[in-house]
Amino acid sequence: MTVADRLLLSIGDPNGSGADIAAAAVAELGAAAPVVVGDRHVFAPSAERLGLAVRDAVPGAIAEPGVCDFVDAGVLKPADLAPGKVTAAAGTATIAYVTEAVRLAVSGHYAGVVACPHSETAVRQAGIEFAGYPPLIAELTGMPEEEVFLMLVGGGMRIAHVTLHEQLSESIAKLTPDRVVSAGVALNTALRRMRIIKPVIHVFGINPHASEAGLFGVDDARVTEPAVAKLRELGINAVGPTGADVVLGGARDADGYLAMYHDQGHIPIKTVAGRGAVAVTIGAGVSFSSVGHGPVFGKAGLGTADPSAVLSALRLLAPSGRKE
Repeated sequence: MTVADRLLLSIGDPNGSGADIAAAAVAELGAAAPVVVGDRHVFAPSAERLGLAVRDAVPGAIAEPGVCDFVDAGVLKPADLAPGKVTAAAGTATIAYVTEAVRLAVSGHYAGVVACPHSETAVRQAGIEFAGYPPLIAELTGMPEEEVFLMLVGGGMRIAHVTLHEQLSESIAKLTPDRVVSAGVALNTALRRMRIIKPVIHVFGINPHASEAGLFGVDDARVTEPAVAKLRELGINAVGPTGADVVLGGARDADGYLAMYHDQGHIPIKTVAGRGAVAVTIGAGVSFSSVGHGPVFGKAGLGTADPSAVLSALRLLAPSGRKE
């Protein structure tokens, strides 16, 4: 790994298992370890448990086995640390860690950012509007929110979402041909960065059976059908729209899938990959990934949380390892 390939890893909710997971990932990856971002007093016990030395990160420094390069965000007061509990202070810290990591990545010194698990409840208790990472990453990188999307990777599938954390009626109201096209373009670009030369993308319909020629509504005639036609005009190998159950119940030979709303994409990935799923923000000006599971409050500070999802995210985002 070269200096320019290094990733940043934010520790997520400080009251959860993120610090333990981050330390385990650094220990596991050795010379390919990321730079960790968080509060030093939160991370130090996890590092000590694994025999890691913690030093201040310097842009351009090469990773060394047994050493963790660390960026101290200085956000959470030691008195506010409450392992295993959901608190507004932890929610504020979670977003602050990600914000600092993205700032450093945008500066050009690092290849991208991976985030350890967060608690949406804690973030909302802090008074921060949070509808998943894509809108936040869009804001932090100056990109239009409607051009940044979430892709889940796991179990041999890659599924991007046109809409995300909102009630179904609001998702359908947001669906337009232009929004679907933007998501398809972002997904195609992400797949090409994973060394898939000519990706095949299956587009899910909105209604059952992709509306079946109007039998189940006109949403697909209004949105997904013209979007697929436009994607093809752009030279993207888009297929559909087709009912998600038909596509996923078949050969699953696509390189990527485009889901219209949250559950349509999350359910299949979580079914086959469980906590091993990796969430990737696509369409933004920075490579960003997080994990598909929560902060595991019950194991906070015990050193027993499973780091496999974070390791998968780090390996997926690493410029030398985009082969998923």
